[in-house]
Formats: sequence, structure tokens, C-alpha cells
Amino acid sequence: MAHPSQLGFQDAASPVMEELLHFHDHALMIVFLISTLVLYIIVAMVSTKLTNKYILDSQEIEIVWTMLPAVILVLIALPSLRILYLMDEINDPHLTIKAMGHQWYWSYEYTDYENLGFDSYMIPTQDLTPGQFRLLETDHRMVVPMESPIRVLVSAEDVLHSWAVPSLGVKMDAVPGRLNQTAFIASRPGVFYGQCSEICGANHSFMPIVVEAVPLEHFENWSSLMLEDA
Repeated sequence: MAHPSQLGFQDAASPVMEELLHFHDHALMIVFLISTLVLYIIVAMVSTKLTNKYILDSQEIEIVWTMLPAVILVLIALPSLRILYLMDEINDPHLTIKAMGHQWYWSYEYTDYENLGFDSYMIPTQDLTPGQFRLLETDHRMVVPMESPIRVLVSAEDVLHSWAVPSLGVKMDAVPGRLNQTAFIASRPGVFYGQCSEICGANHSFMPIVVEAVPLEHFENWSSLMLEDA
């Protein structure tokens, strides 16, 4: 999860998020090189009184500074499109979960089970136990098996919401009357935090998302206990 004074992204917990981090570093390096070149040219023009007569009117230079940006845009666009299609791929999900946004909590329904669903409310600050995070902990976590493709169907009951978990590389708008879908694979066990990312009213800041990825055996035990309690 994020920590104070953090400059970069959260550690990746899914293959798609790893790709996004690599693309971010790739694009940032290109931006850094362009900025360095532009800064050098500005300093050189300001600090010298010499003029190169071949630069004043040169077809070759005009060709270079027309073609070079086009090449750079292609180098950015191709990996970007690749990741865009990867994020849309949903191949044979092992589990489907329906996430419904409400003012101001989330409800989850495991559609592969007959009667497995619950509401997920933020734990008030005064009820937190040592080690829990303020404004991020919920009374019920969305538990998923690790290393399994998970499909999440996202919608809303009242107003616009957005189901987002940065470390999993997932962000999907929850629109009333519309069913959106996204997918992820948790590549390691852990607890991953997110928040509603669409301004949805007075308590928008108080509807966190907690995804807990566990080994398949532990998930089966958890689902059996939840079904018994239901």
C-alpha cells in the first residue's frame, strides 16, 4: 500500500500492474531525454552569440525534427496499445464477483455460489485495532484466491462510484443501470487496499476497498465458513 512521501507507484501485485509500471518507466525515460535536449538547446541559444548559418534555413533539420517526434510517438503508442488490450482480456475466469457501489459502502456477491454475499463498510476510527489503517479497513474483506483469473462485475445502486485497487492495476467506473467488467490476477498473497475513485457525495472518502488474496485452499475454507454462517 502507499506510504507517506512515496514518489512512485505502489508495488505491483498483478501481471497487468507490472506491465503498467514498466510502461511508466519507459515513457518517463523518453520524457526525461526530451526535456534534457530541450533544456540544452535553450541554454545553448541563450548563452552564445554565435549563429550557425546552416541551421537558419536547412531542409535536413526540418526533416529530422518532423520525423523524430513521429518515431517517438510510435515508440510510446505501441506498448500503450498492447497494455490496453491486455487490460481488456478476460480469459476463462475462475471466479466472478459482483461489486455494487452504494452511498457509502460496497456490497459483494460471489455469483458462482448460491448464497454468498455481504456488505463491506469502513471500520470507524474509534473501533480500529492496533495495526489497522484508518479510513482503509473494512468489516468484511473481498477474499479471492491467488494466481487465479478473477472477473469483477461493477455497478452502482444510486450514483456514480469507481472500484479501484492501485496495486492490482484495476479501476472501473460503477454506473447505475450499467454493468461494467474488469479482471485481475493476484500474483501473490496479501491484503490490497483501494478507495472509491469517483466523487459520490458527502462520505465519498469513507468507502474503502480491501482485497485479500489467499491460497486456493484457504479460500475454499473461507467460502465454506461464509456459506455456513449464511
